[in-house]
Amino acid sequence: MDVQALDTEARRILRDNDRGGYTVPTHGLYPYQWNWDSVFAAWGFATFDADRAWQEVETLLASQWDDGMVPHILFHKPDPGYFPGPDVWGTGERHPPTSGISQPPVAATLIRRILDADPAGRDRAAALWPRLRDWHRWWHLHRCHGGATPACVTHPWESGRDNCPDWDVGMQGVSTDGVGDYTRRDTGHVDPQMRPKKEEYDRYVAILNFGKGCGWDQEQIIANGPFLMTDPGITFILLRAHHDLIELGRELGQDVQEVEAWATTLESAVPQMWNDSLGAYDARDMRSGTFANNLSSAAFLALYAGIDNPAMNDRLMAAWDAVTYGIPSADPASPNFDARRYWRGPMWPVVNSLIAMGLSGTGRTEVAERLRAETAETAIGRPARAAIISDWLARILSTPTPTVPRPAMPRRRGVVMAARSSGALRMAVP
Repeated sequence: MDVQALDTEARRILRDNDRGGYTVPTHGLYPYQWNWDSVFAAWGFATFDADRAWQEVETLLASQWDDGMVPHILFHKPDPGYFPGPDVWGTGERHPPTSGISQPPVAATLIRRILDADPAGRDRAAALWPRLRDWHRWWHLHRCHGGATPACVTHPWESGRDNCPDWDVGMQGVSTDGVGDYTRRDTGHVDPQMRPKKEEYDRYVAILNFGKGCGWDQEQIIANGPFLMTDPGITFILLRAHHDLIELGRELGQDVQEVEAWATTLESAVPQMWNDSLGAYDARDMRSGTFANNLSSAAFLALYAGIDNPAMNDRLMAAWDAVTYGIPSADPASPNFDARRYWRGPMWPVVNSLIAMGLSGTGRTEVAERLRAETAETAIGRPARAAIISDWLARILSTPTPTVPRPAMPRRRGVVMAARSSGALRMAVP
């Protein structure tokens, strides 16, 4: 396995997507700064350019709203061809303009890792810590109902897993009346068979329009918005981030009692996501109380959050062994599985990296190495099909490791790997 060549290519793509203080997820398709993509990019930069890594997260957190929310898109430079752009979001006079929703809060976890790689950045981490705390408070108050529920999302885009089958039950009730005509940019860059369908996109726009119509008032969005679902992915990412923010705060001499309380209440809410009939953690529509009845890679982040559930671990291994490489974004045994369509089946290396962190953090180092090696093999083993190899691979693939043998099992379906630059690669796997 030529990891050095992979690292070199990953760094080249990071540099190519560098716009001066922030990166775009990929040239053309995504011309702005995306929240969690940007933090993964910073993690990649930390392997060879610590100053640039700190710049990335500083630029992101500088656009934090007064209520603590960190937006999911920062529109640094005009790009009239992108939809939905800042005029559609209508979030007021902000510089730069931003979207009106957030994205998975991986920042505290990865900033802690960046500081580990660059102890000289202690002062920069200390300056960011209050902003991270305020963002976590926003999640606690506005998405966890003050600690009464797991973390919720008010738009599928807020989850980072746009068209995952987790959201189907909640999306059914979203009216598209008044959405009007619009032109998507994504399907001009990527095969439409790999992107969300038009009916899904119409609902995305309808949810956005509600937020814009109420001036992005969080109380109105939670009480009356067209979409509100608990999200296992955000819940586990936030729970892990709380703990990393606590440890980071202790190291920096901060008062962490408030964050400790948030972590305690969020962990106590985790059992609300357990769906007995599915035998897994599951998303739930907060309007109807109905579970999604869908097993997704979000549920596999339980170990990442320190939740060691034997039944959930068995489901993880079963889904993994049903495909060729890595962790599918949806259960291959489900009728909802679509091997080519974005978050309905494709493997996403950023999620692999988080799951691998959970595996290694709970002592399952051999299994974590298997996931790490398979992800690398997908990038370098089939170069004719690779479309993108990118940033964080330079972080998690910096030294070669042997592939851990897996049991011989039939793979009844393939998985298409689709990702932006922070997701490392995009490739079809038969």
